Amino acid sequence: MAAYASRADRDAIEAESDWHARPVARSIHEFLSTTARAHPDRPALSFQMFSDPRAPAETLSWAELHGRVTQAANLFRRLGIGEKDVIAYVLPNCTETAVTLLGGAVAGIVNPINPLLEAETISAILRETNARVVVTLRTFPKTDVGQKVAEAVRHAPNVRTVLEVDLLRYLTGAKKLIVPLIRPKNPDNHHADLLDFHKELARERADRLDFSDHSEDRIAALFHTGGTTGLPKVAQHRVSGMIYNGWLGHRLLFSEQDTLICPLPLFHVFAAYPVLMSVISAGAHVVLPTPAGYRGDGVFDNFWKLIERWGVTFVITVPTAIAALMQRKVDADVSTLRYAFSGSAPLPVELYRRFEKATGVTICEGYGLTEATCLVSINPPDGAKKIGSVGIPFPYTQVHILKCDAEGNVLGECEVDEVGEICVANPGVVEGSTYTDVAKNHGLFAGGRFLRTGDLGRIDADGYLYITGRAKDIIIRGGHNIDPAEIEEALAGHRAVALVGAIGQPDAFAGELPCAYVELVKDATVTPEELLAHARIHIHERAAIPKHVEILDELPKTAVGKVFKPELRKRAIRRVYEAALAEAGLDVRVHEVIEDRKRGLVARLRPGATRDEAAMRSVLGNFTTPWEWAD
Repeated sequence: MAAYASRADRDAIEAESDWHARPVARSIHEFLSTTARAHPDRPALSFQMFSDPRAPAETLSWAELHGRVTQAANLFRRLGIGEKDVIAYVLPNCTETAVTLLGGAVAGIVNPINPLLEAETISAILRETNARVVVTLRTFPKTDVGQKVAEAVRHAPNVRTVLEVDLLRYLTGAKKLIVPLIRPKNPDNHHADLLDFHKELARERADRLDFSDHSEDRIAALFHTGGTTGLPKVAQHRVSGMIYNGWLGHRLLFSEQDTLICPLPLFHVFAAYPVLMSVISAGAHVVLPTPAGYRGDGVFDNFWKLIERWGVTFVITVPTAIAALMQRKVDADVSTLRYAFSGSAPLPVELYRRFEKATGVTICEGYGLTEATCLVSINPPDGAKKIGSVGIPFPYTQVHILKCDAEGNVLGECEVDEVGEICVANPGVVEGSTYTDVAKNHGLFAGGRFLRTGDLGRIDADGYLYITGRAKDIIIRGGHNIDPAEIEEALAGHRAVALVGAIGQPDAFAGELPCAYVELVKDATVTPEELLAHARIHIHERAAIPKHVEILDELPKTAVGKVFKPELRKRAIRRVYEAALAEAGLDVRVHEVIEDRKRGLVARLRPGATRDEAAMRSVLGNFTTPWEWAD
């Protein structure tokens, strides 16, 4: 791999060849076959059910993974899936999840669904994607995935077949004997055929496909965006965009000698593309620790030992996970580590510094989004890491900072360091038809070409991209998108409430937490605690329940009477920062919160008798909203 250190390196790669002329695979099966031929006996994927570094694990070689994926694709075709038909999966991480993702994209269109969603939302996604086959868990202790999917399928009439994965095969000893005795009853309350995934897989040949593997570009995946509340939007991904993500990882980061640990879920684009597709392209090795990944029992406590066990060279992580890891001592040999790659949400400066000091490893912060088939930019591995920046755009990715109207007409391009909307074009962007719902594509493309991300940002003189805020009114909690409209509608249903403004308040762990400001009906009386209790009943997803509800005499409004949320965000920053400072015993107060041209909202502070810079960094460095002294 050549060094990737600057915008000049990016430009040099682009100058080698047009993207469409590059000799990359034209289908997912060809993509996987090339690696299986080159590295048949090297480890491809390892999964361990439990986090103990001595726990049993299943490892597939590249030849074995290729065989399983081929069997899965043949199975899906036998079940009537064509290139334009959808196979959904609602699974935690395990070997079968990766096999289904790849096999589904070979046979038809694969649709990963977050297993933490409620049955109502899962059903809505199944109807939106018109899924015909669903792969999910057989009922298992301590999870209700199988039961939720059964209920969801009952309201998704186009689903013909449900294939069940039984995690029992990963158990040993007494656990393997006990689970069948305590397993919840298998639900049979839907119309679809219920089949055993492994029994059906065993009936298929593994040496070749039973159908022609077409090489023309096509939609091969549908990913819902975030989706902790309401009906998520569903983005379409082409084969070329999926392979583009993998090609980037191999060209710039990974080789067949690398081992990645990925405790992120395979229903999310971060794990599916920058990780899994890159591993395929490079012939590297990916380790999936526990079905729940970072949420799994003991994963954080055992994380450094897992790195030692597998000889991990690259950690795939998010800011919330880094915050949890920094509360544990590095208690193992992590000398194999080369880099950590963080995405999904902005990384607080203090977390960056703590991780680097504790491990001796640099974090490469990147930027991507579901609508672009993920990757957009990265702090170059071999170049300057500008803390607070998400780096330079990848080769063949164009990023423009534009001013647009609601229809997507370009009103102007921003100057260096001027804030505007981040707009993207690359091989992962499906121009004009990003979403399955045609209406949601209206106004989505600047000048008809550049995807409007909804993020506000700027590009500096060196070509580094900075995210300063959001044009879209979305709350991002630990990388998951929450639509504030869901919170507002729930609280507005209370008889005492006149107006609601829901926003994301800063949080040192999750990045943002939902909070709500309320204006009451004239002469009405109600307490914040009563409103919060109302929210708990009427908001279906726990992640969207407000952390804080506050009643104001009057909400700030625009000239046309809409709730003015920038003022609410300033109020939330002041409240959260002052609480954190007080808890730390620091004699500092928030003088004001201002809108900075380059950095977005900035908290300006006034010290008391003393000014302790180190203490301030320790406390406020855990938040993503920047701060400065007011004098």
